Order: sequence, then structure tokens, then C-alpha cells
Amino acid sequence: MKHYLLPENGNFYKANMHTHTKISDGDFTAEEIKAMYQEKGYSIVAYTDHEVMVPQNHLSDENFLAINGVEILNSDGWSNAYCFRKTYHVNFYAKSPDITHCPVLSVKSIWQEHTKAYATQEMIDHPYKFHYSINGVNDAIRRGTEAGFLVCLNHPVWSSLDYTDYMGLKGLWGIEVFNTGCNIGGQHDTPQPMVDLLRSGENVMPVAADDIHAKIDAFGGWITVKAENLQYGTVIEALEKGDFYASTGPSINELYIEDGVLHIATSEAASIAMVSNYRYHRKHYGTDDQPLTEVTFDLNGFIKQNDEHEYPRWNPWVRFEVRDARGNVAWTRAYFLDELKGTKA
Repeated sequence: MKHYLLPENGNFYKANMHTHTKISDGDFTAEEIKAMYQEKGYSIVAYTDHEVMVPQNHLSDENFLAINGVEILNSDGWSNAYCFRKTYHVNFYAKSPDITHCPVLSVKSIWQEHTKAYATQEMIDHPYKFHYSINGVNDAIRRGTEAGFLVCLNHPVWSSLDYTDYMGLKGLWGIEVFNTGCNIGGQHDTPQPMVDLLRSGENVMPVAADDIHAKIDAFGGWITVKAENLQYGTVIEALEKGDFYASTGPSINELYIEDGVLHIATSEAASIAMVSNYRYHRKHYGTDDQPLTEVTFDLNGFIKQNDEHEYPRWNPWVRFEVRDARGNVAWTRAYFLDELKGTKA
């Protein structure tokens, strides 16, 4: 019996999950962003201006969904030497269009003068003090999650974060594995922080996003969500479950497991790789004349080995990377042992 890891039914929706408008330091209005992204085939944009949450529900219609969010930053000191200091940048995505305030905001944190006009009374009356530490970030993640947000760690490479800065973070929904703006500037994010957190027991999802401020930042990385419709709650449920993949080019059309054999169908690919939480990996290669569009991975040995032996450090998982001839990549989330066995409810 087929067990679909990427849902069998539903529609694919292209989404940019990191967006700045004129409300903070972007070049475009929210309406201009909608028009730009719709023209390029996107159906979803998460609006994540710096330090203020401004709902954009009026932009949503039958062909477009605006997800309300905010990006907060916390640096190891703030001065004219800002770019020489480590920093945490974190996106908070509201799980309901009715959520209008994020509890980790403060008017004191707004660093652009014109943005202060969007400060809410809650930000003035109950300012949040962000402590620069793993414990401080964890406190913000916890508060945001309890208030109904999905939380994503942004561009860890650009932020100068290393293993000691992100290990120990708890409760993240996602982490950026690609950021167009940072990539253009030469700061190339990688899946490694996500993998490190997965190996520590955190179920974090891969996010590719533009982080658009100017036109040059647009249309380089996205996620593709599989959902029944474009309603806010339906899309958020798909994001929470991990019914999506991140990409800079390739598409993943089908992903299921049957009798221990995983099947993946994609756009034309130069390689399709399966990697796990330890040194178990497989990779198929295509050629210029015969690119890959569908491959299988026999996971019976992986499932049997992990079923018969208890490895205290690991919660076994596999994930997939699809690379095209131009070097563009698609990343799936990690699929855990109960999903591979088809026993997860």
C-alpha cells in the first residue's frame, strides 16, 4: 500500500516566506509585492517586516494568500559596527489571520524611524526585552509558539552563527537553507544547521526564501506547499505538517513509500540523493542525454536496522535533495521512521 510523504491530493502553491516592504526597509509596498510575485507564479507571500507586525489580510483572495508575520533581530551589541557582530534574525508566522500581535515585539526594538508609526499599543505598554543568548532566543520561540506562531531561524550563515550559537535552540518550526538576498551577496546558507538540529532531536523544516528588499533579491528561493486549497488555515496546517519542499529550481511532483521502497518523481534532475541522520546515503545520477525524472530507494534495510536496534542518540530519518544541471537544488524535510513504516497517524 502506498504511503504518501508528500500528499497525494491537493494543489501545489509556490510561496515566498520572507518579505520586506516600505513599512520597514523594503523598496515596494505590500500591494506591489503581491503583483510582482503573482506575475511569477506565486500564490503565497509571507509579509515579515522588521520589528512590527502589520496584517495584510486585505490582499488575500481566491488566487493569493498573504501570511501575516514579522522578523525580529537580536544582535550581540548594537553600534556602527553592526555587521561585525553576531545576530539572530527570526521570522514569526501567524497561524491565524486573526492574530494581530506578536508577544516578542517592543517599540524600543524598532530601529527605523518611519517604522515606529506602526507600533501597536501592546508594544508600547508591554515591551519585550530580547536577551542575546540561546536561552533568550528560546524564550522568544516559546512565547511566539504559545501565542500561535510558527518560528523560523533566518540566514544563519549571513548572521555569522556557528554550531555553538544555534545548537540548543528548541521549538523552531523551520530554518532557512537558502536566502536569495544573502546568496547574492556571497553569504551562502547551507542545510548543515538544519541537519545539526535534526540530529539533536529537533524536527525543523527546510525553508528557501527571497528575503526581498529590492528587485535583485526576488525569485531565487521558495517553498512549494501541497494543500487542498488556498485558505489561510489549510495552508498553515500544511506548513505545520511539513507538506512542502524548499527549492531554488527543481520541482518534486510525487513522494511516497510502498513496501519499504521510496518513490520520488521530479522535474529533470542531474542527481537525486537520499541522506539520513548518520552515514547511510544513496544517490542516483542522470546524464545530459538522460536526466532523471523518477527514481526509487529501497529503505527496507534502513527500516529493519533501526527497528531491531535502539540507537539512543538518533530518531531515525531520511531526507532528499534534488539537483538540476544548473546546480539548483530542492530539499525535502526529514521523514522519520514511523512515517517510513506508514505507522504515523
